[in-house]
Amino acid sequence: MEKGYKLLQKIFEQITSAVTTVLGSPITFILALIMIAFWFSNREYSTHHVNETIRDIIHGVSFLTLFVIQKAFSHFSASLQVKLDELILSHEPANNAIINIEKKTEHEITEIQHQYSEIATHEDAKSEDISIAK
Repeated sequence: MEKGYKLLQKIFEQITSAVTTVLGSPITFILALIMIAFWFSNREYSTHHVNETIRDIIHGVSFLTLFVIQKAFSHFSASLQVKLDELILSHEPANNAIINIEKKTEHEITEIQHQYSEIATHEDAKSEDISIAK
């Protein structure tokens, strides 16, 4: 059962990664913009439905904003990851095994996070012992 869940989780993470890449691409934004333009050009406008027109414009802009935000987030995330990798590589005692951690499953990341929490707990205990000794 656990193997099936891990496989399902890995497949889901691959799908979300692919969707994130697609949503952040310029081609997807252009297609969405064309779709919105087509939508607006095929509507019948009348003076009685000004509120509907304003609502549709707001929905269209919100829809396009999704793609812009995803692109900005992807760019920010990738640049942050490169900076972190550089810091890890430049610090000799650092664990270089976590350089590609973003490619691990959420479960693997959680396990690594627990390991680091345990290390932090041990380090806190050591520093408390040192301060008590002083």
